[in-house]
Amino acid sequence: MTKAFISGCAGLELTDDERAFFRAEDPFGLILFGRNCQSPEQIAALSAEFRAVVGRADAPVLIDQEGGRVMRLKPPLWPNYPSGRGYGLLYELDQAAGLRAAFLGARLIAGDLLAIGITMDCLPVLDVLYPETVAAIGNRSYGPDPEMVAALGMVAAEGLLAGGVLPVMKHIPGHGRAKVDSHLDLPRITASLEDILARDVAPFRAYSKAPFGMTAHLLYEAIDPSAPATQSPLIIERIIRGEIGFDGALMSDDLSMQALGGSLGERAEKAHAAGVDLALHCNGDMDEMRQVAAATPELSGRALERCLAGLAQRQDPAPGFDTKAARAEFDALMARVEVTA
Repeated sequence: MTKAFISGCAGLELTDDERAFFRAEDPFGLILFGRNCQSPEQIAALSAEFRAVVGRADAPVLIDQEGGRVMRLKPPLWPNYPSGRGYGLLYELDQAAGLRAAFLGARLIAGDLLAIGITMDCLPVLDVLYPETVAAIGNRSYGPDPEMVAALGMVAAEGLLAGGVLPVMKHIPGHGRAKVDSHLDLPRITASLEDILARDVAPFRAYSKAPFGMTAHLLYEAIDPSAPATQSPLIIERIIRGEIGFDGALMSDDLSMQALGGSLGERAEKAHAAGVDLALHCNGDMDEMRQVAAATPELSGRALERCLAGLAQRQDPAPGFDTKAARAEFDALMARVEVTA
């Protein structure tokens, strides 16, 4: 029976230990990082092997392929894409051009991913940009206007879906106010509930029909001063399921990030108890993977229903997409703004 977690792996192909672990624990999906990506042929083989081991042809293989600093697939083997802020700059100059570029960029990324067996991209980033936003988010955000963030994020999601790849919106309920990197420490957000709902939550509310979403490892003092969003029943029920109205499959951000305390098993247990559907663990450390798996229940009930509904949104791309022409149009649009990595 499939368990409610997504796992990483250590290298370019599965080890014997990883095969045995995945066969026994049957994680919902596999997430790839730069350490797992050497060539198109190698990634396609790794994706196929994972699916064969777990015995599910539709088992999702995920990646963070945003553009800018967050691209696991890099030139020269794969095309370059701008950061989210690049689309925002173009939108501020010409709304229609910004929306078209965001759609095309995501559609082209989807083509890159689907060709090598990757069916889910952790995009769009719906975090609103603030002057104090930590560099770990920074120009990954489309910009400071929640309406613009929502509009660009939703057309990016449409581009991924048109290319046969499922989007994962992140980081719910909003990472933009963080002043410290949640990879290293727990950010504490002191803004009022009114401000959080009016600005940070707004893009997620606009895209509440997303198939998948990812939590933020942030502590929002005005909502729940005792637990970060990933481990807060109050935030998940009141804000994510309630105020946002998100009924898609909710995954945690990476449990190995240092914003969370306790053992990996304790982190996973608290996330599931709070209402997270899928625990995400990325670093490929086998000891940690075993801890997460031991603390993770089988995927069942509403969590299973949400995951199956999310997977059902993936459709093969319609024929006739001209990649070369789309890339030329995309490059011409993005040439209108100066984009930094």
